[in-house]
Amino acid sequence: MAIQATDLFAALSHDTRLRTLMLLAEQGELCVCELTHAIGVSQPHLSRHLAQLRELGLVADRRAGLWVYYRIHPELPAWAQAVLRETHAGLRHAKPFVSDLALLSAMPNRPDAPRCA
Repeated sequence: MAIQATDLFAALSHDTRLRTLMLLAEQGELCVCELTHAIGVSQPHLSRHLAQLRELGLVADRRAGLWVYYRIHPELPAWAQAVLRETHAGLRHAKPFVSDLALLSAMPNRPDAPRCA
């Protein structure tokens, strides 16, 4: 898998994409409803940014029933994984990332429940 450095840094330059990638780095895999709840954006807005991340090869998705789950693509080049790891390490205790995690933790009806929020 090949990714251009300019594409990775362009993806990280948008708040929604950066917050999404940081949540995925922290949690491993999340469904769209979890991401929209944590970040506080609409589903169409998030889906557009997830599609961009998927097209760049930064995230991979899988369907499970009604939900689509996303994760950081496991075949990212080592340099790109290192950038995401270091970015996550530097931002995980800063705003708005701490708030995103708190909202996710408090989310009712997470996907393993009968209905997603």
